[in-house]
Amino acid sequence: MASRPAAKPPAKSPAESAYDRIILYIRDFERQLNADQEVAMGFAGSEVGILRIDGLGYLAPDILTFYGTDDSGMKNQLIQHVSQLSVMLQARPKAHPDDAPRRIGFRLHPGWNGGESGDGSV
Repeated sequence: MASRPAAKPPAKSPAESAYDRIILYIRDFERQLNADQEVAMGFAGSEVGILRIDGLGYLAPDILTFYGTDDSGMKNQLIQHVSQLSVMLQARPKAHPDDAPRRIGFRLHPGWNGGESGDGSV
């Protein structure tokens, strides 16, 4: 009886691939922060400024969305084509000094199966 080759996982869209990689970068960046810092995101080449990240999303095949608040506490959402993606991660003082630092890298995508092995590992 001949065995069948293992099925390949479906190909990811450019948006999903970018989304997965941004999560990897955020997770790695947060490992370097101290207890008084949180991650924020800047967007190169734009007037958007700095965004305290509350969430990321994508719409296949090529749109990424970034949710969060600016320094004045106003809610923001940036919608960006993957070909325009240029993101800067930045360490910022905690928004609420008495609270534990927010670490979002591990809650951005519940059930995430990214990573090089596809098992959600970093």
